[in-house]
Amino acid sequence: MRVALWLMALFAVAVASALFAGDNHGTVTLFLPPHRVDMSLNLFLLLLAGSFLTLHVAMRALSALTNIPQQARRWRLLQKERAMHTALLESLSHLVAGRYVRARKAAELVISLEESVQRSGERLAYGARLRTLSHVLAGESAHALQNRGVRDAHFQLALQESEGREAQDAREGVQLRGAQWALDDRDAKTAMQWLDQLPQGAARRTLALRLRFRAARQTGQLPLALETVRLLTKHRAFSEAAGKSIARGLAIELIRAAHDSVQIQRAWDALDSAEQHVPEVAFEAAERLLAHNGAATVSRHWLLPIWETMTQRHDALTLAQRVRLVRVLESGFSTPDGAPDAAWLSRIETAQMGNPRDAVLQYLAGVVCMRLRLWGKSQQLFKQSLAMLQDSELSRDTWLALAQMAEQRQDAEAANGAYREAAKR
Repeated sequence: MRVALWLMALFAVAVASALFAGDNHGTVTLFLPPHRVDMSLNLFLLLLAGSFLTLHVAMRALSALTNIPQQARRWRLLQKERAMHTALLESLSHLVAGRYVRARKAAELVISLEESVQRSGERLAYGARLRTLSHVLAGESAHALQNRGVRDAHFQLALQESEGREAQDAREGVQLRGAQWALDDRDAKTAMQWLDQLPQGAARRTLALRLRFRAARQTGQLPLALETVRLLTKHRAFSEAAGKSIARGLAIELIRAAHDSVQIQRAWDALDSAEQHVPEVAFEAAERLLAHNGAATVSRHWLLPIWETMTQRHDALTLAQRVRLVRVLESGFSTPDGAPDAAWLSRIETAQMGNPRDAVLQYLAGVVCMRLRLWGKSQQLFKQSLAMLQDSELSRDTWLALAQMAEQRQDAEAANGAYREAAKR
């Protein structure tokens, strides 16, 4: 369509020119004393147009002639830019392929080419970022070869190059690489310093959080490591199962690092509700609290969500977890101020009566009755649980409890028999 329009316009101009020139009888007279030149108007217009075109072509040719040095400089700059880009790609390809010496040499070639551009008086708009990236690539290659001197030299140069506004966006990458290298050198303190210098937005990126988690683990900052794992799980850097597993391990470590009841309480308060409801975490906290003469009522309060989970869904806990829960509760009942209150007596009785086939609950009910000196009821519950107990330690303790009650009744024969059965376990 456009070509047709151009042809129609061209035909219109030709027709108009033919009509104008065909009936034009005008003349133009030029007086050049002592001469006189007469010519038709059409010829004058043609000469005028030809003179304009000739002058225009001459001026364009003169401009092109004077621009040859500038074009030559642009051509040389373009060739150097192409060489820099080629060297940069070679450095990246060598680095990912494991050819670290070649990668470092290619990165240093980029730096030397950019410096030659600067010496020639030219300036690249992205020169600072190019130099920064080249120094980082050279430092990464030297780091892979354990050449810390060369790596640190390139790292400092990359920091200097990234101080300007042109390369400010690359500075965050330089700091992250510095933190990574410091962690690889087992220098978590220096890595944490570089991470603390990051802007708030960059510090919440997945890579920065991963590095902060590693640094916190190396420095033993368990609360910081736990908080970072939560953020990584929230950002889907870890799968849900992996995040929960790591958080569980850190929570247990945090509790084990406490050395008195106050520190244990502080560590427990630092956990979120989901972590407090993890059985292993609650068991560890309650056991540590009781081991450091903490309040048994507090330990039972921590175990209450686990108990409710077990009683609501019988398969919610494994046998080992149910046994450990009963063990911790039993330890709390054995302390001077650990006698079960009415609420826990009701919970245990309801659970035992609701699950008569659960040997672990039968054992726990027997322990409570024994602590309350209800000897007959305790003996009955212990004997009921013996036929169903699968845990050897609980079976042994059940026989020991029966032996103690037999001694109180002064039934030596029954006590000796119970002791022999306990010894077999």
